[in-house]
Amino acid sequence: RPLCQTLAGNDCDLITVTSFSPDPEAIARRKGVLLTARVHPGETQASWMLRGVLDYLTGPSLDAKLLRDNFVFKIVPILNPDGVING
Repeated sequence: RPLCQTLAGNDCDLITVTSFSPDPEAIARRKGVLLTARVHPGETQASWMLRGVLDYLTGPSLDAKLLRDNFVFKIVPILNPDGVING
C-alpha cells in the first residue's frame, strides 16, 4: 500500500510482512522492524538485497516463520522513488 506520495506524485510504497492473527492485540504486541532501500538513485544493489530479504521472510523456512510470528516487518523498498525514476 502507498505510504505517501512524493513531490513528483509517485507512490512511496510500504510492504508489511507478519503472520496473520485474528487477534489485533496479538499483532500490536509484536515488535516492529523497519527496513528501507534505495535512498539514493545509484544504490541498485539495495534492490537485490531487499528482494533477498523479502524472499526469505515470505519463504517456507522455520526461521522465517518464527520471525513472522514474533515481529511486524515494515518495508519501504524505494525510499526515494523520484530519484530512482529520474536518476
